[in-house]
Amino acid sequence: MQIYKKLKSPLIFGTLLLTASGILGKIIGFFYRIFLSRTLGAEGLGIYQLIFPISTICFAITSSGFSTALSKYVAEYKDRDPSSPKRLLKISLCLSGALSLFLMLTLFCYSGFIAENILLEPRCKPLIPILACSIPLAALHSCIHGYYYGKKKAAIPAASSFIEQLVRVLFVFVIYQIHLEQNRAMDTSVAVWGLVAGEAGATILCVTALLLSGDAPDASGGLKATALTKKLLGYSIPLSMNRLALTLFASFESILIPSRLFLFGYSQSDALSIYGILTGMALSVVTFPTVFTNSVSVMILPAISEADSRNDQEKIKKTIRQTIFTCLLLGSICTFGLLFFGKWIGGFLFGNALAGKFIGMLSFICPFLFLSSILSSIMHGLGMPGYPFMLNLIGCLVRIFFVYGFIPTHGIKAYLIGMLLSQLVTSTCSVLILWNKRLR
Repeated sequence: MQIYKKLKSPLIFGTLLLTASGILGKIIGFFYRIFLSRTLGAEGLGIYQLIFPISTICFAITSSGFSTALSKYVAEYKDRDPSSPKRLLKISLCLSGALSLFLMLTLFCYSGFIAENILLEPRCKPLIPILACSIPLAALHSCIHGYYYGKKKAAIPAASSFIEQLVRVLFVFVIYQIHLEQNRAMDTSVAVWGLVAGEAGATILCVTALLLSGDAPDASGGLKATALTKKLLGYSIPLSMNRLALTLFASFESILIPSRLFLFGYSQSDALSIYGILTGMALSVVTFPTVFTNSVSVMILPAISEADSRNDQEKIKKTIRQTIFTCLLLGSICTFGLLFFGKWIGGFLFGNALAGKFIGMLSFICPFLFLSSILSSIMHGLGMPGYPFMLNLIGCLVRIFFVYGFIPTHGIKAYLIGMLLSQLVTSTCSVLILWNKRLR
C-alpha cells in the first residue's frame, strides 16, 4: 500500500516514466551509435559530432530558457490561475518559433563561413543547412515538453523523446538499406537528415497530443498576456543568456579538441577519429546511466518550485539530502562497473580498444556528473539560476584550460583529466552552496 501511494506521487511516477522512456531511447541510441561508428567510420563520426555545437547553441537561444521558465511558472499557476498556463505556452511558442526561424535562415546563408571559420572543417558545410531544418521543430516540441513538465504530466514528453529516437534510427536505417542495394556508401548527411526526421516525429506527436487533450493554447481568462510575457521573459532571458554563454564555451571546447590534437602530432584524419571515438563512442557509454538522473532533474524542478512557493522548507531539505546520497551511491556503482568492464565494452560493442580505454578513464566522473546535474535543477527550482551558471562556467573554463594548455604536450589524456576535475569542482561547490543556503 505504501509503495502504491509513492507511485501515485507525480514526481516519482513522472521520474519512473521518463526513466523508462529514456532507457529505451538510450538503448536505441546506443546501438545507433555503434551502427554509425561502423558505417561512417571514426573520422565520419567525428565530422558528424562537430556539427552538434551549432545545434546546442541554437537550442540555448530558442528553447532552453523558455522550456525551463514554462515548467516553473506552469507549476506555480496551474492551481491558482488555471487559464494562465495555456497563455504561457502560446507566448513561448510564438517567441521561440520566431527565434528558431531566424536562426534557421542564418544557418542557410552562412553555412560555408561557419564550417570553414568556426568549425574549422569545410566538410561540415553541406551538413549545416540540413541541421538548420531541425531547429524550428526542436523549439516547438521543447516548449510543449516544458508545459507538460510544469503540469507534472510526463507521459507526452516521455513518448515524444522515445519517438524522436525511434524515427531517427528507422529513417537512417531505411536510407542505409537503399544505399546498400544500390552499392553506394552512406555519407554523414544521411545521419543529419535522421536528426531532422526525429525532430519532426517528436513534434507531430506533441502537437497531436496537445490538440486532442484540449491543452491547446487559447485566449480565454487568466492573467493578461502582457503580464505573463514580462514574467516569462524576465526568467527565460537571463536563463537563455546563461545557457548560451555556457554553450559557447562548451562549443569552443569541442571545436578546439581536434585542432589541439593536431598540434600533439596527429594527422587531421587521426585527430578527427580520436575525437569521434571519445565523443561518439566512449561518452555515449559513460553518460548512459544519466538517463535516470536526467529524468529526476526534469521532474524535480517544478516539484521544488512548488514546495518553495509554499515555503515547505522541510520537503526541500529532505529532497536535497536524498539527492546527494542517491547520486553518490548510484555514481559509485556506475564507476566500478565501467572501470572493470570498460575495455570489454569498447571492444565488444565498438570493436575499438581505444574506446574501451577512454571508458575506463572516464568512469570516475559518474558520481560528480550525477550530482551536478540534479543539484543544478534544484537550484533553478529555488530561483537561484546564477549559481548553476557560475559553476558550469567554471567547469567549462577548467576543461578549456586543459584542452588548450595540455593536449598539445600530453595528448587526449589531458582532456580526460580536465573533465574529471571540472565535474569534481562543480558538484562539490553545488553541495556547499545548497548546504549553506538551505541545509544549515
